[in-house]
Amino acid sequence: MTAVFLFLLVFALLVLRQSVILILIVAAAYVHFFYGDAELTYLIDDIWTAVNRDVLLAVPMFILAGSIMTRGSISRRLIDIVRELTQWLPGGLAVATILSCAVFAAISGSSPVTLLAVGSILYPALLEHGYDKKFALGALASAGTLGIVIPPSIPLIFYAIVTENSISDLFLAGIIPGLILTFVLSLYSLIVNRHIAPIPFDVTTLAAALRNGIFAMLAPIILLGGIYSGYFSATEAAGVAVGYALIIELLIYRALKPADLFDLCVETARLLGTILPILAVASSINILLTVEQVPQNFAAWMSTVVSSKLAFLIVLNLFLLLVGCLIDIVSAILMLAPILLPVAAAYGINPIHFGIIMVVNLEIGYITPPIGLNLIVAMTAFKEKFLLICRSVLPFIALMIFVLILVVWVPGLSLVLLDG
Repeated sequence: MTAVFLFLLVFALLVLRQSVILILIVAAAYVHFFYGDAELTYLIDDIWTAVNRDVLLAVPMFILAGSIMTRGSISRRLIDIVRELTQWLPGGLAVATILSCAVFAAISGSSPVTLLAVGSILYPALLEHGYDKKFALGALASAGTLGIVIPPSIPLIFYAIVTENSISDLFLAGIIPGLILTFVLSLYSLIVNRHIAPIPFDVTTLAAALRNGIFAMLAPIILLGGIYSGYFSATEAAGVAVGYALIIELLIYRALKPADLFDLCVETARLLGTILPILAVASSINILLTVEQVPQNFAAWMSTVVSSKLAFLIVLNLFLLLVGCLIDIVSAILMLAPILLPVAAAYGINPIHFGIIMVVNLEIGYITPPIGLNLIVAMTAFKEKFLLICRSVLPFIALMIFVLILVVWVPGLSLVLLDG
């Protein structure tokens, strides 16, 4: 019952909208008091163990690489290519919006940044070409979340770290669900905007976009190709991404100056300053809970309450959708993945598949009213009423929940590339 009370305590603090670090401090105090004999040295040792991992180097480097590409011109050139390839279709600019968000989010690793960057370019263009304002707002707010599951994904890296799974396997597992999400949102965008006249196809403009973006297109190919061909690990891939982005932006495109790198490094350090303390304290809690077999005991208790795998999956998804509305995805993963994974394993759920389920659920939380982060960002960026934005995302939430159901009930969508 001690473990159950801890779970209920954390959930209550989440509902009360307390800060993540406060929740973790309370949980750490609780765990170390009941399970660690109140020894401060245990906490210090666990924190050091949490941050003394080579794989953690991938996180700041991927973040820095995304910042370089976002601040520079790589991301913009990719958006230009996607736009030229699709805008000749009826409603093609809507498809270009979804695809551009997917590409940009995968590069930047940030849903709000994607919403702001792509929205600043394509939101005025959508309105200018006759697209409904509500659709434009919903598409940008929703599609900005796609980079959370499409590799290289920072949340998947953190899931791999706290659950000790392979980053490469999780990246592979996220490809098909990410592509299905992108396809479903693109198809919906095409259908509801089929009455919009296309922008005439111009082979000269497309050729110019391809010529200007050739080095930008090579970035994801080199990055993911190197990982899955075995030439370098995910951590090494992050270093390659930083080096490639610097060469392209400083020497070839010259969209950045050496002086800009200081600001980019400071931004990366600030972001890490919010993530690493959460990782350290959460890992301390998880290490002690694992030693005391608390997750296993919680799994045994859960099996007596929820007898079937189907019922567990329903409860799990409802819980994760709620959590995604309350806290950011990285914090949710660091706090909950080590506790929930043993429970999922008790019901025969593959840990890689569970990671994708968790990330897709939390991804939907970014646009779930009334407190989804992307809703607030969209309201601020586009200066529209919050209620209008909430209504605009409802069709996209329904589509994303449909894809979530597919991912949950068809594990092969996540695991087929691993099996191959």
